[in-house]
Amino acid sequence: MPSPSSAPLRVVIAKPGLDGHDRGAKVIARALRDAGVEVVYTGLHQTPRQIVDTAVQEDADGIGLSVLSGAHMTLFADVLRLLREKEAADITVFGGGIIPVADIPPLLDLGVAALFTPGTTTREITDWVHTHVVRGTP
Repeated sequence: MPSPSSAPLRVVIAKPGLDGHDRGAKVIARALRDAGVEVVYTGLHQTPRQIVDTAVQEDADGIGLSVLSGAHMTLFADVLRLLREKEAADITVFGGGIIPVADIPPLLDLGVAALFTPGTTTREITDWVHTHVVRGTP
């Protein structure tokens, strides 16, 4: 079995809420896979509880949320709260989508590690994941 430092990162990419546009999430999932990250894509219309349950079950190191619906404040807060309740707050939460600049500081204050808005390259995101998401115990 590989040591924690040599095991690949495992990230859940999720589309929470009623947002039905998943092209960006799929592009990020593929870019992360191409960069050597194990990716679990949850599909559309996931609840925060489903996302957290998947992350815990999959022993994920990170959760990437793609939010285009405007419900980012509630969805990120719910995911972070549920991770704390499951004693899984060590899972790094990051995200992207249509997030107004004014909402980024409050989301970072909640505990979101990073937010990527339109125009961010897949390389910037994969580099950030490799630098900031830490592999836990396999």
